[in-house]
Amino acid sequence: MTQTIAPRVRMLVLLILAVTAALLAGAGPASAHAALTGSDPAQGVVVDKAPTQVTLTFSESVSLNDDSLRVLDPKGARVDSGKASHTSGASYAVRLHSGLPDGTYTVTYQVVSADSHPVAGAYTFSIGSPSETSVSVSDQEAGGGVVGGLYGFGRYVSYAGFLVMTGGAAFVLACWQRGTGVRALQRLVVSGWLAMTAATLFLLLLRGSYTGSGTFGDVFDLGLLGQVLQTKTGAALVSRLLLLAAAALFIAVLFGAYDKREDEEKRDLRFGLAVGGTVVAAGLAASWAMAEHASTGLQPGIAMPVDVLHLLAVATWLGGLTALLVALYRAPAERPVEITAVHRFSQVAFGSVIVLIATGVYQSWRQLGSWSAFTETRYGQLLLVKIGLVALLVGIAWISRRWTARLADTAVATEEAGTEQPAKEHVAAATGAGDAHRAAQLARQRAAVDAAREKRLRDGDPNRFGLRRSVLAEAGVAVVLLAVTTSLTSTEPGRTELEAAKAASASSASSPSSSSDSASGALTLDMSFDTGGADGKGVVSVDLDPARTGANEMHVYVTRPNGRAFDVPEVKVAFTLDTKDIGPLPVVPDHITTGHWAATGVQIPMAGEWKIAVTVRTSDIDQVTVSKNAQIG
Repeated sequence: MTQTIAPRVRMLVLLILAVTAALLAGAGPASAHAALTGSDPAQGVVVDKAPTQVTLTFSESVSLNDDSLRVLDPKGARVDSGKASHTSGASYAVRLHSGLPDGTYTVTYQVVSADSHPVAGAYTFSIGSPSETSVSVSDQEAGGGVVGGLYGFGRYVSYAGFLVMTGGAAFVLACWQRGTGVRALQRLVVSGWLAMTAATLFLLLLRGSYTGSGTFGDVFDLGLLGQVLQTKTGAALVSRLLLLAAAALFIAVLFGAYDKREDEEKRDLRFGLAVGGTVVAAGLAASWAMAEHASTGLQPGIAMPVDVLHLLAVATWLGGLTALLVALYRAPAERPVEITAVHRFSQVAFGSVIVLIATGVYQSWRQLGSWSAFTETRYGQLLLVKIGLVALLVGIAWISRRWTARLADTAVATEEAGTEQPAKEHVAAATGAGDAHRAAQLARQRAAVDAAREKRLRDGDPNRFGLRRSVLAEAGVAVVLLAVTTSLTSTEPGRTELEAAKAASASSASSPSSSSDSASGALTLDMSFDTGGADGKGVVSVDLDPARTGANEMHVYVTRPNGRAFDVPEVKVAFTLDTKDIGPLPVVPDHITTGHWAATGVQIPMAGEWKIAVTVRTSDIDQVTVSKNAQIG
């Protein structure tokens, strides 16, 4: 058996590697999880005349409300009309009040992308000349805070409930039909249903605040709830609740009517339960696929069925594993889990892993698009962690298969050795009793004693003990894997993050304040940095105007790799003219707003090729200095 499986496994691994390489090598354009790709006025630009409107362009269509786009003056007062409109494609505009005075204005946005995730950000532009502003825009991601944490917890519980309910029911139907009468398994599957139902209601209440204000007080706002019900995500959550009602009926039949039927009747009912259960489980999985990453971007018609298969494979494997763990530890002595059930689950789990890998390869290609996205994006880094956990889980499962094989060999030997003696004892007990009632009572006592003795023998079996420990280890890794997967589903895909960064760089390069102006002599330098710590990557841009000898005005902008403003603790600039041994001349700019620093009266004593060095500190201990040479004067 092992010799037959090994070549197949090797061929499967080689096939997966080949398909992965081909997919990632030939990746085409796509998007999911909207990102800001352009704006008018652009970030950091100084315009001579007040614009009549502000236009934002995203990587995909987004949903917005009256407060999605806001423009604030230097004192923090709103200067927009309050209602954003769709202009063309993925562009949206909000009109401004007339007669705006000079100064620095802040544009903030909070929208919901097509894959249901909130996206927020802010940037500044100036009219006439830059000024100080009282607006303080935090760099916190949309969907954060207490409400964001609760929403993430609700997503985790809903996934966990789906896995336990679906996988537990599949384990009973496909591997151990006698488990329908085991109270511990009944409680497990019902607990999964209750957890998923409660989490779905919880998410429905939180959704409005999660995508809007982020305040806990809005959770019970019925007006917001009504708006949520009109969205794609709201419809998906309501559909999930309706399907959970059907799942409740399925569970009632599985652990009620089915357990009381005779064997022949059970066979027909089992087929109906298998078909109905598969349809309900697929519908529940589709409630995620139709509202999140799979529903938008590249090949949604393929991605959504693939996502459904992926979720079903995960539920069958990890949920079934949880059911097996409960059966091994909590099954009563008179109804122990048979080794054949463990062997069946091992086969089912192997098939689930194959489906999981195949669908996972496709999803990885679709969401990343390139090998570099594995290390350059948060989505890719989380995906690497998930791949490592899956590999660890498969390794532990292989150990469990070995324990299962040893346990099967031991069970066969024990059964052959002890076939005849119990039969003789039961006959003696029955014939020695004077009346039928006494004989039946003795038989029940004997059966209880035999079951207890067999349970002690099973518990003392080192092979069964090893199987329990390995399955418990699998379940522990599965809990961590589920947490990483939940985080992954709410993270901006790597492909979109890299495309947004490229679009932001192109927009920055084409905007008037971010290019070299031959008439005025203005100079802009863009430098990528990496402090080496957590959240330590970004781009720093230095604008020097008029870039001549004497006094100059300097602006420094710090952005994340995806183009969003990045508020770091400290930014310092130094000018050095090596040919004349001048410098470094330090400049400490003033913090204006999120990701924007400025300094006036920056003195350049003579013309030449100056080295402009920028020191960026992203934490108490993480900082780096990057530099570029430029001709000034």
